[in-house]
Amino acid sequence: MTLTRTAPPRRPQRPGARRALAAGGTLAALTLVVTACSGSDLEEKSASGTGKGGLVIGSAGFTESEILAELYSGVLTKAGYKTSVKKVKNRELYEPELEKGRIDVVPEYAATMAEFLNAKKNGPKAEPVASPDTGKTVAALRKLAAPRGLKVLDPGKAVDQNAFAVAGKYAEKHKLKTLSDLGASKQSVTIAAGDECETRPFCRPGLEKTYGIEVEGIDPKGVGTSQSKQAVKDGKDQLVLTTTTDATLDQFGLVLLKDDKKLQNADNVLPVVNAKDAGGKKGADALGKLTRTLTTKDLTELNRKVDQERLKPADVADAYLKDKGLA
Repeated sequence: MTLTRTAPPRRPQRPGARRALAAGGTLAALTLVVTACSGSDLEEKSASGTGKGGLVIGSAGFTESEILAELYSGVLTKAGYKTSVKKVKNRELYEPELEKGRIDVVPEYAATMAEFLNAKKNGPKAEPVASPDTGKTVAALRKLAAPRGLKVLDPGKAVDQNAFAVAGKYAEKHKLKTLSDLGASKQSVTIAAGDECETRPFCRPGLEKTYGIEVEGIDPKGVGTSQSKQAVKDGKDQLVLTTTTDATLDQFGLVLLKDDKKLQNADNVLPVVNAKDAGGKKGADALGKLTRTLTTKDLTELNRKVDQERLKPADVADAYLKDKGLA
């Protein structure tokens, strides 16, 4: 995802944005949150000459990333590592720390991370390397990551990418289940989104070209914000740009329309690790079990528990791991 979003209760950005956050703050201001963990099979290692023991897991500044970091911590703890979670504001800050070994593991999104590294290497106007094809996108990401000392582990079934939702009653009235259905209905729509939707290929231009959707305009209320969803609920707008793991759609009576022609890139969740310090088989196996278990539906429900029920990410992650037999 590449849109910068105004944060809803859960994540301060998105459609790419959330993951392509604007840089800000200083490394000295990073908050270190240590999770309780232990293990008889502790692997001591030296990271960037600090003599640090265990693994440091990076967490970006939004709910889903915090939950994923706690999930990673839990499975790595069970595998015998000592772990800690370091909350970092955005990718611009944590990715260099990952390269240096000050952070060892981060939960990432395949397409967004691929384009981040692509722009870092080839400039902001570089030819895109990500696509809706998961295999090709991950291969491109690995090619860009390896020279930086990073190892990209296998992607899973959980995907958090841009998505479009309509009011449930609107969908029922016009018999809408997919974006193709919306295009075929010939209904003109106003999209509640960020300003970027006007020009970004996965938003207005893509909806018009790929699906033949008639877009009247963009209502700049932000990506996935409460204001955007309320506007669609009230009928002021007809379509809202959000994400596939948005846990608050039901509160507004909204439903997602399936991206049946795969306009969006493959933003599968996957771990990225420092190859030297955290690239071993034991850690990869532990993370792989989680990755193969976690689904988009699971991730949405975990987000809901934190954002709606106000539970702590660490508690939500721990309960999930126990329920799945991973902790």
